Amino acid sequence: MSGRIERVGDTVRRPMEFWSPAVHDLLRYLDDVGFPAPRVVEGEGEFEVLTWIEGVSGPAAWSKVVPEAGLRRWGTFLRQYHDAVADYRPPTDSTWSSGTGTCSAGELMCHGDFGPWNGVWQGDDIVGLIDWDHARPVSPLFDIAYGLEFAAPFRDDEECTRWLHLPDPPNRLRRIEVFCHAYGIAVPDDVIACVADQQRAVLRTCEDLGKWGIEPLATWITDGYLDRLRSRIAWTESVIL
Repeated sequence: MSGRIERVGDTVRRPMEFWSPAVHDLLRYLDDVGFPAPRVVEGEGEFEVLTWIEGVSGPAAWSKVVPEAGLRRWGTFLRQYHDAVADYRPPTDSTWSSGTGTCSAGELMCHGDFGPWNGVWQGDDIVGLIDWDHARPVSPLFDIAYGLEFAAPFRDDEECTRWLHLPDPPNRLRRIEVFCHAYGIAVPDDVIACVADQQRAVLRTCEDLGKWGIEPLATWITDGYLDRLRSRIAWTESVIL
């Protein structure tokens, strides 16, 4: 996305992208089933207008998933989303940021960017999920692995304490267990491989969008972002839980 995003009263005005029509169809479905996501107010022309969800999000939301109680709520909330979207099947020609298609067997419409910054919190309650630009039809494990990357987190101890609000180096295995239990599954035997595979999928999408001139990804790539993603994948694959 480019930087032309602004709040206007109780709405958010954002640039339209080539995947926006498909995302709007998904958001309308979520509105129909009562899941707390932005509603589409306008969806044509150069800009889209979505409803604003009041609460804490962005960098400030990181601290919400540091305590185990908040981490548990975050895992439960992902399961609530997956249950809400389980019966949704987009048209086969739907175009997403990651490609074109609908859900195959064993797939659903993942949020695609399930990081703490995209949750909206009011106190200890999660009241919304925002930023659907990278929704994609894929195995639910994609969202689970994405959530674990940032909830465990799959970052070195210095980054966890200096940037990610953790007061001490994390017990990653414990945090993975808490998140998965809250979601309702056992920890996958290949959890490290799941996270690394998700990271590689994100890298491919970033690389493609950047090559097509989509901002801010085009600028990020110029600034060496893909190398940072590759370093994160290497760190994930080397970690011992």
